[in-house]
Amino acid sequence: MDIHSHARPAEVAVQSVSLDLTADFQKHELSGAATLRVKRRDPAAPLRLDTDGLHISAVTVDGTTECEWSIGKRDANLGAPLTIRLPDGAHEVTVRYRTDPSADAVQWLDPAQTDGGSKPFLFTQGQAILTRTWIPLQDSPGVRITYDATIRVDTALGVVPVMSANERERVEAGVYRFSMDKPVPPYLIALAIGDLDRREISPRCAIWAEPGVVERAAAELADTETMIATCESLYGPYRWGRYDVLILPPAFPFGGMENPCLTFATPTILAGDRSLVALIAHELAHSWSGNLVTNATWRDFWLNEGFTVYLEQRIVEAIYGPERARMETLIGLQQLAKELRSMPKDDQKLHIDLRGRNPDDGMTSVPYDKGAAFLRRLEELFGRGRFDAFLTRYFDAHAFRSITTEEFLDYLETELLAGAPDLARQIDVEAWVRGPGIPADNPEIESAAFEVVEAARAEWIGGAAASSLDTRDWVTTQWLHFLRAMPESVDAAKMADLDDAFGFTQSGNSEILALWLELAIARGYRAADARLDQFLMTVGRRKFLKPLYEALVGVEGGRERARDIYERARPRYHAVSRRTLDEIVGT
Repeated sequence: MDIHSHARPAEVAVQSVSLDLTADFQKHELSGAATLRVKRRDPAAPLRLDTDGLHISAVTVDGTTECEWSIGKRDANLGAPLTIRLPDGAHEVTVRYRTDPSADAVQWLDPAQTDGGSKPFLFTQGQAILTRTWIPLQDSPGVRITYDATIRVDTALGVVPVMSANERERVEAGVYRFSMDKPVPPYLIALAIGDLDRREISPRCAIWAEPGVVERAAAELADTETMIATCESLYGPYRWGRYDVLILPPAFPFGGMENPCLTFATPTILAGDRSLVALIAHELAHSWSGNLVTNATWRDFWLNEGFTVYLEQRIVEAIYGPERARMETLIGLQQLAKELRSMPKDDQKLHIDLRGRNPDDGMTSVPYDKGAAFLRRLEELFGRGRFDAFLTRYFDAHAFRSITTEEFLDYLETELLAGAPDLARQIDVEAWVRGPGIPADNPEIESAAFEVVEAARAEWIGGAAASSLDTRDWVTTQWLHFLRAMPESVDAAKMADLDDAFGFTQSGNSEILALWLELAIARGYRAADARLDQFLMTVGRRKFLKPLYEALVGVEGGRERARDIYERARPRYHAVSRRTLDEIVGT
């Protein structure tokens, strides 16, 4: 049983779904039908599905015969169960429904919120448990299904749908068909509709974006095919056919989402110098860790993200060199250390207890960076060659399956630890997985490039003008390290000196800009106010929004300012971001 699902797949399990949906951009609704094919392990048990806000008009078998069905009481986190009494011998059922305009998974964007400014846009975001707001399914990562979909759009709008599927065809004007023949968890079913163009990177890789963005995006992500080949050389073949990337409008709440065959990505990674493309390495790595082998429940989330951060760092090291990988690893660990200082002990565990909570509460730096640190410790102990071979066997043995933390630990014991007991005694696996904080044997990482940054920062704090610092060859991670850990003595005047020298307030690099704006709030540097307002009104990425709004409410008079901006910006944010920010700002 998955505590974040009403489904009971041990009784009746959904095995595939066929969607036939029409997108209505005026009503902000998807309407049509979902036909589910099921395996009845208990012939007397009903089919239980997850829904949240769906308006269901009919449930039938054989296209015409109505079933007995009911919607249960809604839970604030889980939505409402849909219970269907299947007739004897029935293994297929069709649910006719429409989504609510406020469906949390579906973001409807007005033309003004797009790059082109003339056509609307739609995208879905299912992780963690939002797919139930647009498809009636057993919305658990432990339930894997194949799917196909027919998507209908108004031809007058001039928009094109794309999905996380390995087959796509235009049936006729305004009608497109998609198919995913690999079993995936429901949170990885994704749809986007907009004014889209594409550029080929390789025979199996393309970049999708709005026409005004696509050339820039293709140039920025030119290394994508190299990343695929690199990960294949490390951990075995890419098993999904195509790997495309879709650059979404800025309202997208995450940096990226690893939807199979079609990564969704934020435009904030388009820095112009390929300095932020580690995000694509991360989403690609999910094709092995997360999509191929998936966490069975959301308390096992670290099996997705810790492994993926580790693979991402290995890809970056292979393509861009060890020093860049070390710097990016240290940046992640710095963020982890910052979060741990204010985090309850129980939330510092990889195998987190999420009973009675929304699974988004577990999506902190812990499963990402602590999870990756655990794997680096195993690599350090057993050697890279042996550990790489272990990971390759792990992906092969669990391909297209969802597993729990206990299953992974059993496999780790059998396939790695038991073969070298002297080495195994040097790591406390329980402390890493079920203990709080970072164990003392966390591998130490040093960066010569960061030492250069620290010397420059000390020189500037000591009185040197910012313009006198030699920063000609610095990369993004060095600038981030420079701006972090600024002492309290850095006031608004010192901030102005930095801004005059380096133009941080007008930076086109979203990572640097977001950190600079956070620092500007804390130090009262009001010259950045207009850019902060603009940034919060146009960017929906939760990673940036959360610390900026937290910084605002933490300074004198800031809460009123935060509420003013948030009231205007909130309709532009995805539900994932709104849920976090409502708690910070207050609504």
